[in-house]
Amino acid sequence: MKAGPETRAEEEDPMLVRDLMSAPAQTCGAEETLSGAAEAMRRAEIGSVIVVGDGKVAGILTERDLLRAAAAGVEPGAEPVRLWMTANPDVLGPEEDAGAAWTSLSHHHYRHLPVVEHEQLIGVVSIRDLFGAASLRPAGEHAADAPKGLEGVVVATTTIGDVRGREGFYHYRQYSAVDLAASRTFEDVWYLLFNGELPDLDQARAFAAETRSLRSLPDGLATVLPSIALAGTPLDVLRTGVSLFGAELGWQPISDGDVETVRSEALRLAAAVPTILATAYRIRNGLDPVAPRDDLPFASNYLWMLSGEAPDPAHARAIDQYLIIATDHGFNASTFTARVITSTQADLAAAICGAIGALSGPLHGGAPSRALDMLDAIKTPENAEPWLRSAVEHNERLMGFGHRVYKTEDPRSTFLRNVAQSLGGPLVGFAKTVEEIAVRVLAELKPGRELYTNVEFFAGVVMHSCGVPREMFTPTFAAARTVGWTVNVLEQMADNRLIRPTARYVGPPPPQPVPPT
Repeated sequence: MKAGPETRAEEEDPMLVRDLMSAPAQTCGAEETLSGAAEAMRRAEIGSVIVVGDGKVAGILTERDLLRAAAAGVEPGAEPVRLWMTANPDVLGPEEDAGAAWTSLSHHHYRHLPVVEHEQLIGVVSIRDLFGAASLRPAGEHAADAPKGLEGVVVATTTIGDVRGREGFYHYRQYSAVDLAASRTFEDVWYLLFNGELPDLDQARAFAAETRSLRSLPDGLATVLPSIALAGTPLDVLRTGVSLFGAELGWQPISDGDVETVRSEALRLAAAVPTILATAYRIRNGLDPVAPRDDLPFASNYLWMLSGEAPDPAHARAIDQYLIIATDHGFNASTFTARVITSTQADLAAAICGAIGALSGPLHGGAPSRALDMLDAIKTPENAEPWLRSAVEHNERLMGFGHRVYKTEDPRSTFLRNVAQSLGGPLVGFAKTVEEIAVRVLAELKPGRELYTNVEFFAGVVMHSCGVPREMFTPTFAAARTVGWTVNVLEQMADNRLIRPTARYVGPPPPQPVPPT
């Protein structure tokens, strides 16, 4: 008789793959079309199918493969699965320890693995199965140690988007984020993230009208903002402003509301953040605030509130594209912070304040302005190589270079480089020269590190070219990322469990006698 959770806990036997797997596995043939495989995934509400031949595993096809195929423009009704599947994937045996499943899934960044017995497919094990197993661990038994910084650890499932660092690709829902920035507006992407699909023309007009009506600040915040605008950095002011915003509007813990209530709060906050930022900036610089306009799109209105002048259309479009690029980017530090706070069922403002706090750290936000500071320090193209070489030889960090996830060119940097080129100006050419020299110097002095420009390098160039003050670079990023943070709050709320990991104690062995005073 197979041991259930209670029996296994008493005996403290290791949990096996057989205990975790789902059976039977959803399968398809190698010659089946991509559209047929996609329909099978949709019906079964799963993210992959096992490709079989004569009952044996030939490959695995995942939602990511379908996204790659869509991006390549193939016809899914005619394209065979074999051209896009991962052939000969790792497999597990049913009697293997569950730890083997975790090791293989995390090492290869897989989400599903076939389970095979006597060369025949008998089931599939997934990240979701392992999450379920975590709650069946015997009392007092610790999970395997996670790497520092949780690097490579999958902590949740999401339908918002993903970052594939080795491929240099990231997406919002089912669409490439770069493709969205090239062809859509920020409001369209906001709608996509909140509703799961891109809007048609009527939906886009209705959403624009709804969000534009939410840009003004509540009276209490508008009254006290002059007092706090002079205190701290722009992000400090934004964090305080968001806290006061939620308090004045009476936002309650999400446990006391429903999804629609929190969604309305999220829309209002994301619409109002640019107003908080621009108002505080102008007050801090001795200027009168400029009221938002409901006849302008998001980016144009932001530039209008900062400068008090109608923005150049090319500048407005460039900022619009930057905002799209910056809206979301996987489980980065600030997004994860927002989800941890949401898991406690605190109110929306608390989650976003926490996210802003995480963004204020120098390892997460702030590098767009520091990248321009570096260009200022280099001064001329002729000085670039000796300056950069000296900095690398002295182990100084090059601002705007390198990324925790991307091991190839950051697609956001590539896109923004093109946006900067379209804007023109001497700074753009200088930045490209510095980039080319820096990449060459880094390859020579730090071989194997794969260091390229990240989003922040050309973000600073684009924002400077569009007239955004340097002190507002990271706050502008926060205006975009508020949409990403709030949609993550909504997703966490919809399927919540308190995020409560454990730590391994490594101090002096307890208990020890307490010494007398």
